[in-house]
Parts: sequence; structure tokens; C-alpha cells
Amino acid sequence: MTRKFVTRRTALRSLAAAGATSLAAPHIASAQAKGTTWKIQSSWPGGAGLKIFKDWCDTIEEKTGGELAFKGFGANDVVGDFQLYDAVKNGVLDAVNPFTIYAQGIIPAATFLTSYPLGLRQPGEWDAFFYGLGGLEIARELFAAQGMHYVGPVQHDANIIHSKVPIRSVDDFRGRKMRLPGGMVAEVFKEIGAETTVLPGSEIFPALEKGTIDVADYVGPAVNYALGFSRVTSYIVAGPPGFMSVYQPVDLMDITVGLPSWDALSPQMKQFVEMETKSYSIHHYSQIQKADQKPGRSSRRTEPRSPG
Repeated sequence: MTRKFVTRRTALRSLAAAGATSLAAPHIASAQAKGTTWKIQSSWPGGAGLKIFKDWCDTIEEKTGGELAFKGFGANDVVGDFQLYDAVKNGVLDAVNPFTIYAQGIIPAATFLTSYPLGLRQPGEWDAFFYGLGGLEIARELFAAQGMHYVGPVQHDANIIHSKVPIRSVDDFRGRKMRLPGGMVAEVFKEIGAETTVLPGSEIFPALEKGTIDVADYVGPAVNYALGFSRVTSYIVAGPPGFMSVYQPVDLMDITVGLPSWDALSPQMKQFVEMETKSYSIHHYSQIQKADQKPGRSSRRTEPRSPG
């Protein structure tokens, strides 16, 4: 039999290794137990927008080492599109990625936190407003009063109009049944003479198909094409050269979180979510612009001389 001699140094090394193992295991288990999964729903009903959103959600768990994960849902998966802010206020969802214009029902001033007729015309102008001129602080104060934390804006595209009939001037909107997102945008077209109705994005195609509406405003070419608008309309109405849209040239979305879910995060994780939202906005915008460039994305195009 071979006798193994244990020196004092060897014994101390063995004890240290055993101690480290016993300490590390509970720490890992604790970290995993503290992992949080947010239910987050987007306004996107399909197309490139929904894929980009869900792909992004799937990256969060790895980026945070399991401390935070996003379970992403599309339009109507948990609640209706117009109920998103109420759902996050009431704890049905932890976070949402809606079109900011939908907040105007509970926060009238939210009209000015996204694109409005003859407002800011370029994505960079909105970024300057939010991150350089106090817009982010204004938004957070407004949302906090409603039990929500506005994390930041998310860029996507200009809005365009699909029509069953030619629209060659603003006068051609008169008497047309038209889907719009409500608020100031709808008021402008109502003054022109359109018969406006408010519908979520998921209900636009069936409304056009059934003839409930003649004309529909929604987002940009790639998503609208994926949703089938070109199959039930013959014309796209855009703004003057250089602007796809004058009435909503930079339609914005956002990431908003319920205050209880937000307050439960560590300071470091709050900073991560804020920085990740900025990064996602850039990625989201660039990927949708890329999708817009693919061939076969448009119906026949008509350009009104006035804003369209």
C-alpha cells in the first residue's frame, strides 16, 4: 500500500477549493432563482416588425446572464392593441412596445411624443428632442403619473396610405371611409372631409377586403405588404418628393414598463434596459428600412400635391 503524505499547504489548498465550491453553488442557485421574465407585447400584428421584435426579445436572457428575460407577444396575443397601456398599468403585462400615439387616450399630451401633422420630419430630430432637449424627462413624468415608466422611443418608419381609388389631391379624400389612428391625425383628415374610423393594425386588411373602409393609413411598405394590403388596394398615397409622409413622417413606438416591474429591477438592470432600448431603436429602424428596399413592396403609387 502506498502511503500518501499530506502537507499543511496541500491541506489548506484542498480546504480552500472545497469552500469555494460550497459557496459558489448556492450563489448560482440564488442568481437563477432571482431571474425575472417579463411579458412584453408589441403593436406589431405581423411582417418584418413582429419578427424583429420577437428576435430581439429572444436575446435579452443571454445578454443579462439570466437575470432578465423577455417573453415577446404580438398584437392581440394577450390583450387588444388599444388596451396595451391599460394592461401594463394593471399588471397584466410587465412591459409593452406600442405605437406611442395609442397613449393619447389616457395621456392627451402623448400626441406630441410621436409624429403629428407638420411636426418633426426626420428620425434624428426626434432623437434630439428626446435625448438632448428634455423630451425623455417630459415623457417619463407624464407616464409616471399613470403608473408607468417610459423607457424610451423606438423608431420604425413613416406612415403611408393605401387606397382602393386614386387620390390625386386632398379633395379626393372627401367622403372616403378612412382608417386612421385617431387624435390630431384623424382630426386633420376629418376637416378635409374624410369619414374617419379608428382601427388597430390587425383589423385593417379585413376592413379593406369587406369594403368597410376605402382608404387606410398604416406604417411603411414592408409591413403593409406583408399584411396583404396590396391584395385589396390598388394605390399608395405618399407625400411630396423626399417625404414618404407629411402627416406622420416619423411614426414612433416606445418601450414602456409598469412601475412595479420597473422598480423591482436593480439599478444596473434599469441602466441595461435603457441602453438596450436605444440600441433596439437603431436596429429596429435600420432593419425595417432594409425590408422596405426589397422588390415587390408597393401597389400603384399616386402622389397628391398636398400633404398625404
